[in-house]
Amino acid sequence: MEILGIDIGGSGIKGAIVDTEKGEFITDRHRIPTPQPALPNDVADVVVEIVEHFGYSGPMGVCFPAIVKSGVTLSAANVDDSWIGIDAEGLFEEKTGNPIILLNDADAAGIAEFTFGAGQDHDGTVIMFTLGTGIGSAIFINGTLVPNTEFGHMELKGMDAEDYAADSVRKNEDLSWKKWSKRVSRFLDKMDILFSPDLYIIGGGVSKKHEKFFPALKTSTPVIPAALRNHAGIIGAALAASVLLEDADSAPAIAENLVDVLTDND
Repeated sequence: MEILGIDIGGSGIKGAIVDTEKGEFITDRHRIPTPQPALPNDVADVVVEIVEHFGYSGPMGVCFPAIVKSGVTLSAANVDDSWIGIDAEGLFEEKTGNPIILLNDADAAGIAEFTFGAGQDHDGTVIMFTLGTGIGSAIFINGTLVPNTEFGHMELKGMDAEDYAADSVRKNEDLSWKKWSKRVSRFLDKMDILFSPDLYIIGGGVSKKHEKFFPALKTSTPVIPAALRNHAGIIGAALAASVLLEDADSAPAIAENLVDVLTDND
């Protein structure tokens, strides 16, 4: 199956056509800067540009930095607050003319990693974090996704955790890898207390530099790098959209679980 996946972020909107049976791009990734401010109609117009770039028609997966329930965005991380409470899935369908599954960006990355990446064959409680502009999170219990966790917005040191320990903070404050790893460790320590997980998977672009900070992390839980890195959101979005196909029996079970949860939580 060849499905278009689109990953909407605070700085860029990226898309590629994905082979959902292999978890691989079959086209180059196409990226367009996110409009500033990131207003709904302006972002939707960029999504249309990406669809037209690929000449694509059919089911699509779109992942977005927000809590998503039944296609409605209930928060807005690194995009304009006007997204809160709107039928974003309906907006994208109207603009593109294609059926769409909309989901949280970290959940999409987690789906990809559990289907084709570092999460394969791991049972128990596994939490994936994407460390980038913010901190995205996806928690899996015996391979079943619990969507919309948004742990990056938990309180840490009197602020949102992502305002203390995201990779963007490391860059903006010019922190050494060692100093930044202490901040990440404090965040993971809070997760240890709350969930006693069996494994952490660290994703986002920084995962390709994991050897610079993994050795300094202090946590009682094993930590491994994500395998798909910045491709994970696009791949996971496409996988989620595979349930829209007529041949939906071939969709990954993890994608079916996600869609069931999103549509049942009205």
